[in-house]
Amino acid sequence: MRPYEIVFIAHPDLDESALEATIEKVKGWITAQGGEITKVDPWGKRRLAYAIRKRREGYYVLIEANMPPNSVAELERNMRLHEPIMRFLVTRLDE
Repeated sequence: MRPYEIVFIAHPDLDESALEATIEKVKGWITAQGGEITKVDPWGKRRLAYAIRKRREGYYVLIEANMPPNSVAELERNMRLHEPIMRFLVTRLDE
């Protein structure tokens, strides 16, 4: 298990319950692959540096997790296909 940091930007038109459902879905993908969540930090709605899908704002969410290295590709695939997630970044933290 390695420590990872997952940051994603969710669609700005989501209401509070839809945003929470998206966060829970990402957490479910992590735990389904054998990972464990260590921290969830929603940063809130922020202005983007450039337009993504014709939107200038988005909800930023940071998740820190410990996951097996082979589960990262599956997590990225699921996030790419999930419509409310506009951008994401998965980085391995130094131990």
